[in-house]
Order: sequence, then C-alpha cells, then structure tokens
Amino acid sequence: MKKKLTAGLLAGVLGAAGHAMADQDLATSSGCLACHQVETKVVGPAFKDIAAKYKGQDGARDSLVQSVINGSANNWGPIPMPPKGGRANISDEDIGKIVDWILTL
Repeated sequence: MKKKLTAGLLAGVLGAAGHAMADQDLATSSGCLACHQVETKVVGPAFKDIAAKYKGQDGARDSLVQSVINGSANNWGPIPMPPKGGRANISDEDIGKIVDWILTL
C-alpha cells in the first residue's frame, strides 16, 4: 500500500534534514572538525563512533554535553579534549545542538 506524501509530511522531513545540516554546519564553523570527523578518527574519535558508543544510554546527551563544556580525558585514549574543545566562544546551547546532531548519526 502506497501512502501519499503530503505537504506537511514533506515539510517535516525536509525540516529535519535542514536542522541536521545546520547542526553539522555549526560543528564545522565551531571548529569541531579540526579534531573530529564524521566517519574517521582524527585526533579525537569519529562522531559516528561516539554516537554508536552512547546509543540508547540514559543520560548520554547530558554526559556528552558536560564532557564538551568541561573537557574530558582518558575516554577515547591519551589525548584529552580541552574545555569547549578549546573554543571559549561557543555557547553551551550550541554545544547541545552539536551533541544532538552527533547522536543522530
């Protein structure tokens, strides 16, 4: 049985895709991709690896947001992540948006 693609459904799908692209762009403009990539480990883990590790875990989002805000060490190897990824000008709200995007991967 085929379903009709209504204007509202299409807008919802395109809206979600638009938000995902905006949040990926936010990660890029915030400098996150200097140490991370979506598919490949660079200095830090690949975003897809982070998403896979935390998938389905209660409190994962809040834990990841706090790890970015405060920095973290020894979670993914010997290289620590500095607080706010070394970029003091990124807001906690934007960090939350980036983490939300990462967890969708």
